[in-house]
Amino acid sequence: MTELYNNNNMKIEAFGIATKSSCNEILSVYFPCIKFGDKQTSKTLPSLDDSYEKVVCSLEDLQKPIKDIQDAYLRLHLLSYKFVLPNSINLDGLFKILPNIIWTNQGAMLENEIESKMKESHEGGSHFFIRSIDKFPVLTDYIIPKGVRIADSTRVRLGAYLSEGTTIMHEGFVNFNAGTLGPCMIEGRVSAGVVIGANSDLGGGSSTMGTLSGGNNIKISVGENSLLGANSGLGIPLGNNCIIEAGLYITAGTKVTLNNKKIVKASTLSNIDNLLFIRNSINGNVEVKENLKAVSLNSELHKNI
Repeated sequence: MTELYNNNNMKIEAFGIATKSSCNEILSVYFPCIKFGDKQTSKTLPSLDDSYEKVVCSLEDLQKPIKDIQDAYLRLHLLSYKFVLPNSINLDGLFKILPNIIWTNQGAMLENEIESKMKESHEGGSHFFIRSIDKFPVLTDYIIPKGVRIADSTRVRLGAYLSEGTTIMHEGFVNFNAGTLGPCMIEGRVSAGVVIGANSDLGGGSSTMGTLSGGNNIKISVGENSLLGANSGLGIPLGNNCIIEAGLYITAGTKVTLNNKKIVKASTLSNIDNLLFIRNSINGNVEVKENLKAVSLNSELHKNI
């Protein structure tokens, strides 16, 4: 669905509905109507009135730091509508601008508003609960991606990029500015900045290193037709048709023994196809071999219609 646009002056128009605090502060913005070049999310754009926040920008503006909450939510929506790819727009300033929100079944609230709501709920027996305390909302409160299955929607943030045929099971997690480029099975963690190639499988409890903490400035990715075994981990860009065995965590500095007995850092194997990473159960060394197995998804599990 995503196309590469080369016209930096291309106009982007967005019409959003803001949730505001009791002090009229904007807490979040829902953009049901976005016109992105010749594409738009709704057949008709609304007439502008006081209930809508209008944002107009260009493709070039998306390379500049975020300026306000409306701009932040627009960029997250653009990712989840799949108008732009992960790592293709500037998200500098996102955490500074987004307020910490208490997300409830009655909408977004600030900490200083919640005590009275909880008191009203207990006194009146009304159904009121807190889902989370976070800067980001869940994806499905704003966008329902087409052809995707999500077992636990609280584990996918707005700003996730999910391609058709993606299945995210209960232990799967997808952060903002991260996602899948085709049908995938996600039972592990897809951290911010990480993209997973088509027909790849992240086994239960597996993890990918992100760029938000730990000083890792390398963009981690998983190629097509690859497998991260259960409870494995990845800290390098992985090529196509690769496998990391269950329980094995590969970081950039992991010492890996090649077939010729030479020992190299795993980072030197970044983006190389057809690799099998295993741990020798006799001596404990991490070894890499040519992967002769084909990784394939169960097509019945990814016909999400």
